[in-house]
Amino acid sequence: MKWPAVAVVAVIAAFAASASAQERESGAAIFARRCSGCHTLDRDMEGPRLGGVVGRAAGTVATFEYSAALKGARITWTRKTLDQWLTDPEKLVPRTEMNFRVLSAEERRRIVEYLSTPTAGK
Repeated sequence: MKWPAVAVVAVIAAFAASASAQERESGAAIFARRCSGCHTLDRDMEGPRLGGVVGRAAGTVATFEYSAALKGARITWTRKTLDQWLTDPEKLVPRTEMNFRVLSAEERRRIVEYLSTPTAGK
């Protein structure tokens, strides 16, 4: 094999390894990286606790002070509504106080998947 061919193979292998690492990043890791500045699973911070969020009505964690908009939203958090929320909170609930978006559909999918797991509810 000639050196240029070896270099090409090495670059392709490095790229594939990098892509695989990104694909393997778990929902928990993405949640930690993207959401943990304001949220945890088990206690309120700038945002409400998110453990057990799937199936819960929006604006109902008793220990958190929600905006009037979210309290009156009449939304139950499902995979679909969480994806919509992370895509554009203001579109789903006008006048909400959350202004953070997750632009990557793949990151949203993994975050929602993580929040949907039984271990995320504990």
